[in-house]
Amino acid sequence: MGKRAGIHPAEFFRFYPGTRLATPLPPVPVDLHRRLRYNHQMKQIILAVFLLAFSIGAVSAQTHTAVNLDSRIYHILEQAEMRGLISPLSGVRPYTRSVVIRAINELLNSGSSALRLTERLILEDHLARLSPPQPGLDWSRGTFFAETEIGDSGIPLTFNFNVGMDFEFSSAFIPGFGETHRGGEIWINVDMSGDIGRNVSYGFYTQGGLVMQPRRFLGWYNTYYEGFEAEGHWATGEFVNRLVSVYSGPLTQFPFAYRGRWDGSIFPLDRIGPSGFYGWPQDLSGGYSLQAELTASFLEDRLIMRLGRHRREWGSMPLGSALTLSSGARPFLAVEAEFSPVPWLRLSSLTGVLEYENVHGIDVSAMTNQNAFSIAMLQLRFRNILFLDIIDAAIWPRRFELGYLSPISVNFFTQNNVGYFDNMALAANLRLQYPGIGNAWVSLFVDEMSLERDMGNLSRTMIAYQAGVNVPLPVFAFSSLRFSYTKINPFTYTHTRQRKPWHGDLLMETGWTNHGVALGHYLPPNSDQFLLKFTTMPTRNLSTVFQYRMIRRGANFGSGAVMGSDLRSELSPAGRSSDPRLRRYFLRDGAYQWMHVVRASADWQLPSLPVSLFGEAGVVFSYFTNTFDEDGNVVSPNSGRPFSFSRINTPEYPTSTTVIARIGFRVFR
Repeated sequence: MGKRAGIHPAEFFRFYPGTRLATPLPPVPVDLHRRLRYNHQMKQIILAVFLLAFSIGAVSAQTHTAVNLDSRIYHILEQAEMRGLISPLSGVRPYTRSVVIRAINELLNSGSSALRLTERLILEDHLARLSPPQPGLDWSRGTFFAETEIGDSGIPLTFNFNVGMDFEFSSAFIPGFGETHRGGEIWINVDMSGDIGRNVSYGFYTQGGLVMQPRRFLGWYNTYYEGFEAEGHWATGEFVNRLVSVYSGPLTQFPFAYRGRWDGSIFPLDRIGPSGFYGWPQDLSGGYSLQAELTASFLEDRLIMRLGRHRREWGSMPLGSALTLSSGARPFLAVEAEFSPVPWLRLSSLTGVLEYENVHGIDVSAMTNQNAFSIAMLQLRFRNILFLDIIDAAIWPRRFELGYLSPISVNFFTQNNVGYFDNMALAANLRLQYPGIGNAWVSLFVDEMSLERDMGNLSRTMIAYQAGVNVPLPVFAFSSLRFSYTKINPFTYTHTRQRKPWHGDLLMETGWTNHGVALGHYLPPNSDQFLLKFTTMPTRNLSTVFQYRMIRRGANFGSGAVMGSDLRSELSPAGRSSDPRLRRYFLRDGAYQWMHVVRASADWQLPSLPVSLFGEAGVVFSYFTNTFDEDGNVVSPNSGRPFSFSRINTPEYPTSTTVIARIGFRVFR
């Protein structure tokens, strides 16, 4: 769990010539033909065993593909679990369709007095959407469904082809600056999924579209601090300060709410060509997304295995709150497994390959982002009252490391066995619940810390924590009120660059990010948030959310920039407990941005039509504070001492009010 370090971008521009066979291949041995026949027979045996596993109990196909994390069903199941109407569900999401269907049926059978009529109708609608369609073309769902059986045992095979479209237009008006910004997205979705026998399902999900999300260049940021130079035995050339560019979030989206849907690079329409790989759709651009999965479920969903690329969230708190692996993170390809031998115990493991962020180009940017991610979680449940998650995770530059690949080893201790090269983290979630009344939870994510005096003011105390309460409300359908506080310490989710085994002299990035986006919570390092959120479904087809957020974050640009306030920050390896510059004082050690966000959103499924309308509107009031001494003079940031702070309004750190509106529709989604 240590920090490391850097390399100049110019050193990446090298050519690697291809290789050719210097000599002809040797002649084929005479007995090779016998070995080939033996191998062919073995393959036939393996295939037969494989098909037998699929055919066990093959009465009817059950789809085990993942339910998208954007589905409203997750909120519904959270409310049902909180009200004590269903058995406790796993903290590993997304759920498979079979898991969700079983939970809905359990909820529908919980008794007529437990559910409102509107709630029962909502559940029946979701059950109909998740169940396989009738064979043939179904225009009401935009699908073509086919099924057949093979073999004497009648192994079921199904195929489902689905198309859809998403359209979104967003606008922002900043009265104080007389600015208006516009953005938009159009996506065409083509999905193919189905079942191979009773226990295995597959899915291929493709998207292509046009995107425009303008943002603003804010300034520059030192990954260490201005004037940093490694000294003593740290002066090895690894620890090098970089000056990186800083941009705002999308101007027409609410702070930290936007989720880019494209993979890898985007392609501006006015610059399409061999060098047309860009990282952000500042102007109208084309993009694509390819996601897929192969999922197997056995023992009535007690054993689930998946190879897939999609979004995930791990943890027993409400969806969107996770500190370790959050639904706000970008999708990545991973092998994962979940096993529940008894109802009160679950063991989960995942290892995947993370993706680079296109900053310096498709070649250069990817060279130092060759990272893998491994996570394991132990879930303990006591009835529907106590939920405990213990999480162990690692970011490690790709190499053949069996310790991280193994689901039965502990990543934290594996690093001690193989060397001090990787970025480790430990986390825990505790949720206490009284069915029908509500629940409360606390979460802790530990990247690095040292148990010593005054540890709370040390930059090396790289932790994140959260506490919250969630209560059901007796109004409308599936209504709840949530309040939470989240704190992300400076340098949390970051890591110094370092030379790693198998990667030569390259300084590898091992921050807690994927495609430049945090794997954990969406807040940046050195920030906190108060969240108040009311969610309800007034009618069968309408879902609404009202929320207020106050976010405070250290500035990562300008003269008051605070160390450790950016995901690309690097913590000096020397003096982590003694250097006064490496001490932190939230709000009192530099410039901080304060954002008050009021937001209302709604999603309406048109009755009897495969179209849903969605929209949101709200206001973002933003201002900055800075630190001052006793004489009223601005104090330089990162001085190692706390100072009083007060609100400012300067060209560098202005006050602004932004009105944001977003509307759109979905077809067959």
